[in-house]
Amino acid sequence: MVVCEVEIDRYPPLSPSFFQSEDVVSLGQALLGKILCSTFGGEFTAGIIIETESYRAPEDLASHAYGGRRTPRTEVMYRPGGCAYIYLCYGYHHLFNVVTGPRDTPHAVLIRALHPLEGIDVMQKRRNNKPLSGGPATLTEAMNIKVTQTGIALDQPPLWIAQEQGPIGPVTTSPRVGIEYAKEWADKPWRFRTFMETK
Repeated sequence: MVVCEVEIDRYPPLSPSFFQSEDVVSLGQALLGKILCSTFGGEFTAGIIIETESYRAPEDLASHAYGGRRTPRTEVMYRPGGCAYIYLCYGYHHLFNVVTGPRDTPHAVLIRALHPLEGIDVMQKRRNNKPLSGGPATLTEAMNIKVTQTGIALDQPPLWIAQEQGPIGPVTTSPRVGIEYAKEWADKPWRFRTFMETK
């Protein structure tokens, strides 16, 4: 599609090598300010990544691949970094993760929030005019990201991550949320946030 060529030219994808570092904690921070782009449904939407959480398997008790667990759902996490791991939370929330690290190192970064950049009217329609800021399930609904798309590469349409286009604000760190079961791993300060001014 011509529209894809135009948007790829404006928002060039990051190289897969960017995602293949073994340091998933640093990558969780490095993804802040990057631009998530989608052409699902034939409509272009884009947002600046402003909140992430890092998950470092196999030792991280909060990771779906803890202890080297391999299931049909988690198998995608063992691919080389640079593809999508999308799963259902509570049976209906689609959550989008970036697989990172080399092959057979099942690290992942959960993308928790976006600052809308382009296609805002499309996002609002998909959200039935509900707020666009509200957590990881909100962003997947706004970007039309679904669990059926798990495993797709993130360096080309219909879903890709592009380089940031300017500086971001201060970065804050805090423990990840909703993982109380992970014992001492729940206290790891692996949740990263920045803030963008609304235009």
